[in-house]
Amino acid sequence: MELQLALDLVDIPGAKQVVAEVAEHIDIVEIGTPVVINEGLRAVKEIKEAFPSLRVLADLKIMDAGGYEVMKASEAGADIVTVLGASDDSTIRGAVEEAKKQNKKIMVDMINVKDIESRAKEIDALGVDYICVHSGYDHQAIGKNSFEELTAIKRVVKHAKTAIAGGIKLNTLPEVIKANPDLVIVGGGITGQEDKKATAAEMKRLVSQA
Repeated sequence: MELQLALDLVDIPGAKQVVAEVAEHIDIVEIGTPVVINEGLRAVKEIKEAFPSLRVLADLKIMDAGGYEVMKASEAGADIVTVLGASDDSTIRGAVEEAKKQNKKIMVDMINVKDIESRAKEIDALGVDYICVHSGYDHQAIGKNSFEELTAIKRVVKHAKTAIAGGIKLNTLPEVIKANPDLVIVGGGITGQEDKKATAAEMKRLVSQA
């Protein structure tokens, strides 16, 4: 089980500062959609250059033109790129084909997919690397989490790794670990803490034991 840090509400200097604090305790650093919107793919490039030993995920949430957008993210240094599970199969196929050419990985974000189990089964057959259940900010605001969705996709996903994101904190992490995802994605549960390094270290310890 691995740990991914999601950076959403920072600029590039702020992102570098946070990653520098916790780099030794994370496996993947995610340049979140708000950062990409504010800073562009330059954010991916600069973080990859500053922290070459970390894998960098570009959270583009691709909905169309999968191959082209994966190509651009790859050029910027992304190791993993996200595509939305609600997008067309042809978009996901295009993303997977381009990622294979570039030796990169595709994560499908299942945010707002209605029939999560049957869609996860379809997406798994398309050759993606990760399928991620995700309670976004708006879902968290109404008290939703993704534990049940993780259990649902674990039943049907045979090839891809599974991931979970959204509102995970140190006190809820043991419950997440019990559901046995391959990747745990944490944002504010680390970045919102006073001692980010200690929190990330403890989370990594728990995740590594699983």
